[in-house]
Amino acid sequence: MTPAEIQSLVVGLIQRLGISSVFLVVAFLGFCVIVGFTKHRVIGKSSLVVRSLDDRVGSGARFLAPDVPRGPADQLQTPELLEQPGRQVS
Repeated sequence: MTPAEIQSLVVGLIQRLGISSVFLVVAFLGFCVIVGFTKHRVIGKSSLVVRSLDDRVGSGARFLAPDVPRGPADQLQTPELLEQPGRQVS
C-alpha cells in the first residue's frame, strides 16, 4: 500500500466515525425531546404516564404537627431522656 492509499483510508475512517457519532447524538437528543414532550400533557389517575408518586396517589403530602406523637414509642419522651438533669420537658 502506498502512503496515499493509507492516508485515504484514514481520512475515510475518520469521516465515517464522525458522521456516525453525529447521527447518534442527534438521534439521542431527538428521542429525549420527544419523550420530554409527553410529560407536558394532562396527567390523571387513569393515565399510563406517571411523573411522580403524587400523580398516582393524588392526595398530596400530609405533614404532622410538631406536638403529635410519632407512634407507640415517642423517641423524644423516653425515660432515659426525661431523667437527664437540666432537660426541659415541654
